[in-house]
Amino acid sequence: MAYWLMKSEPDVYGIQHLKKCPNKTDSWDGVRNYQARNFMRDDMQVGDRVFYYHSNCKPPGIVGICEVASAPYPDHTAFDPQSKYFDAKSDPDDPRWVMVDVRFVRRTKRLISLDEIKQHAERLDGFPLIRRGNRLSIMPVSREHWDFILSLE
Repeated sequence: MAYWLMKSEPDVYGIQHLKKCPNKTDSWDGVRNYQARNFMRDDMQVGDRVFYYHSNCKPPGIVGICEVASAPYPDHTAFDPQSKYFDAKSDPDDPRWVMVDVRFVRRTKRLISLDEIKQHAERLDGFPLIRRGNRLSIMPVSREHWDFILSLE
């Protein structure tokens, strides 16, 4: 099993939205960064655990846990001219963008804020979220970092 962190803005698609979906499962669409896409396409496996992170809010932080619920498949929003994620250069026969389904597991017992996470920078050395300049919406989390962050609950 691998571990991940996926960011979403709570007013756009927060953990509360995922929890309300049928089977508490929904697609994670709209990723338009090649490195984040590659994580989904090449590395994510069904059953992997994910920290759900609320971004662009005050305070940002980890609010829950979900799991990867499907293999990657073409992101249909890339082919929809009405979608803000439309990509005219993406070919349905050779899709540029993929998505996975994620399933709500639980909310964390409390918000684990970015500020709190940064307070443990020494213990979380190498954690991509606190690496300077890292703005990826999807990033890997080591098992050691996963366990430590959960211990902060």
